[in-house]
Amino acid sequence: MSRSVVAIVIGIGFFLALQTRAAEPENTAKPSADDWPAFLGPLGTGVTHDAGISAHWPPSGPPVVWSKRIGSGYSSPSIRGGKLVIHHRLRNSEIVECLHAESGEPIWKVDTSSEFRDPYGYNNGPRCTPLLTETRCYTFGAEGLLLCVELASGKKLWERNTAKDFYVPQHFFGVGCTPILEGNLLIVLVGGQPNAAVVAFRADTGETVWQSVGKDTWDGTKTDWPTEPKYRWTGNEMAVSYSSPIAATIHGKRHVLCLTRQGLVSVDPSDGHLNFNYWFCSRDYESVTAARPVVIGDKIFVSAAYKVGSALLQVEPSGRAVKELWRDRQNMLAHWSTPIHVGGFIYGFSGRHEPEGELRCLELATGNVVWKNRGYDGDVEQLNVDPATGQVLDKTTGKSIPFPFFGRGSLTMVGNHFLVLGERGTLVLAEMSPKGFHELGRTSFKDIEYPVWPSPVVAGKRLFLRDENTLLCVDLSAQK
Repeated sequence: MSRSVVAIVIGIGFFLALQTRAAEPENTAKPSADDWPAFLGPLGTGVTHDAGISAHWPPSGPPVVWSKRIGSGYSSPSIRGGKLVIHHRLRNSEIVECLHAESGEPIWKVDTSSEFRDPYGYNNGPRCTPLLTETRCYTFGAEGLLLCVELASGKKLWERNTAKDFYVPQHFFGVGCTPILEGNLLIVLVGGQPNAAVVAFRADTGETVWQSVGKDTWDGTKTDWPTEPKYRWTGNEMAVSYSSPIAATIHGKRHVLCLTRQGLVSVDPSDGHLNFNYWFCSRDYESVTAARPVVIGDKIFVSAAYKVGSALLQVEPSGRAVKELWRDRQNMLAHWSTPIHVGGFIYGFSGRHEPEGELRCLELATGNVVWKNRGYDGDVEQLNVDPATGQVLDKTTGKSIPFPFFGRGSLTMVGNHFLVLGERGTLVLAEMSPKGFHELGRTSFKDIEYPVWPSPVVAGKRLFLRDENTLLCVDLSAQK
């Protein structure tokens, strides 16, 4: 039996078991509608305006424009000015590769050596999404190599070995937190000790401007751990995060919000001065924090898996403190996919493991779960797996269908529609509201296989997906 068939059989088995139990700055020019220049898009929220994608998919799904074999990694592509940049790993090289977004044809590529090996057996490629400006491309490799190249040519402008330049203790899964630009500063969650969890570099030269967050932030902080009411900093703990920072203006003050391993911090981007911190950390040693903070006016929504849950915080008018409005450990446990806020409700994926993964809608004011959706409400006994092709079959019709469950999916909002990407490659176009989940179309692609963990990218009417081997471009425009 092939690897893909085994994976599908295991996946179906997981969900069968679960159902049985249940029965029991430098950016001077704004990107255009055809650009997706950074992690989670132009706003860093997974939301982009509707460039005219079709709400009606053909029975076979939207057509593939081009497909390209690539190396391993979990980083999504970024697109600006018709150029697509993908960061991937082939053998002992991390490759920053620029392609024509329309055709997939190569423009340039830059190779850097990498000896990273994931200690848990996941792939060894880069985890961070390229960051593109009009003239530059910034990447952050799995071993902590921060690289800046010219977007037009790939010419290397500068690099920093953050693991060498800052004391970064061994941590899980390699470097996985995409930097952001704030003015002329490149802000990176380096995870260094003793006070270099967050570091600002000059975007033009790579020089260190400031470093902040660590011992001075968390030593003696009140926790919610029964056996350790106040945290005692050892100097050897991981300060690294897998949640990318985001900048926001709240009460007229600029904040860079970083969900580090220990919790949420706000730093002043001009000098790294700490505005406030909020303990939000799993008691499990083998745990990560990966979903980005969600800013709603003067409120901040944070969520994490590993028994952490979610919280809604309100920033005080001074900008120097936050008030906890509510905290819940069950309503949403976002593993890596950042939830999306719309009109007083939060939509996002909850669950640490694939069988637990489900799409949820929360009421922002209370944190109450309004509805849940696992991707399939039918009878799993009516599903089968074709051992020859690995396709999931509907026993009633005999036809193959996309993998029925989302698992721990990714969510992207395009105008008033949502694109839901399940971790086994199922893609759904949907409308969502507090009243429920309304599916408009569902498909999958033969070249996109589990695990599909990188976030989808929408640039104009094109959708870009990747798994561990393939980069795919899909046409979302209305088909004649």
